[in-house]
Amino acid sequence: MYYPVSALLIEFLILSIVDTQDSYGYEISQTVKIVADIKESTLYPILKKLEKGGYVTTYSQEFQGRKRKYYSITDDGKKQLELLHQEWNSYRDTIDGIIEGRVRN
Repeated sequence: MYYPVSALLIEFLILSIVDTQDSYGYEISQTVKIVADIKESTLYPILKKLEKGGYVTTYSQEFQGRKRKYYSITDDGKKQLELLHQEWNSYRDTIDGIIEGRVRN
């Protein structure tokens, strides 16, 4: 994608991903990479921030002899996701309005 993606938008994407199902870091990064050219060094601090904020919890599960750290959305995470979704809709509608000539200053 050509357009830059903010850390807040990445948080929104992560919460959307783990709202659908618990996911581990690499799996999350591969989904986010569909729209953002991010590195794991960018993703993991955002995951840690979401965990510290109480929006996700983690647990370990073994897969093919290795432990994976899974992220799961919390009730506070669901509330934050709803807020971010409302903000995204407003942002998107405003951008679309400008591009389509419906919004003028």
